[in-house]
Amino acid sequence: MNPESRLLAFVAAMTRLAQAHAGDEDRLVDGATPLMKELLAHDDWLPTAMAAAHPQHYQQHLLYGDPLDRFSLVSFVWGPGQKTPVHDHTVWGIIGMLRGSECAQRYERGTDGRLTPDGSELTLRPGELDIVSPTRGDIHVVRNALADQVSISIHLYGGNIGRVARHVFVPDSGEVKNFVSGYSNALAPNLWARSSA
Repeated sequence: MNPESRLLAFVAAMTRLAQAHAGDEDRLVDGATPLMKELLAHDDWLPTAMAAAHPQHYQQHLLYGDPLDRFSLVSFVWGPGQKTPVHDHTVWGIIGMLRGSECAQRYERGTDGRLTPDGSELTLRPGELDIVSPTRGDIHVVRNALADQVSISIHLYGGNIGRVARHVFVPDSGEVKNFVSGYSNALAPNLWARSSA
């Protein structure tokens, strides 16, 4: 398969999966996991514009958004030292490393609303995956594990993550703020350019 076809092949397979198992998180995650592993096995398909870091903050580039909002695929581009606030997703997600490395610390929310770390920090390297969802653990903070280079992770979500109502947390106080992340890019890649798939 040529590099330009990889993203289209992923989107086509994911669309079929979403159609067959709409609303069934376990089947969607189980079916999407090997698709993500296959996509991450090659580092030749991500458009250059979707891999560019910003000097002040991480970038969230929409690669594909399903027209029925069943899933979205996003590249997260982390400059050295960049990290997220503590946040949730409110939908399932599969996070996979394409380049570099990232660290994630999960949190659990106590009855008083305060957050405490849930387990030890997880470090992802190229080809490795992590899964988040309201049923599996949804609150975490993520950072670039590398102090001197860009890292890129590919995220598949069970909804249009740029439009989903989500939350940012202050761990010590339990304060919660609503947010909608949006996307860093105004245009998504042309999946059909030079593709034979």
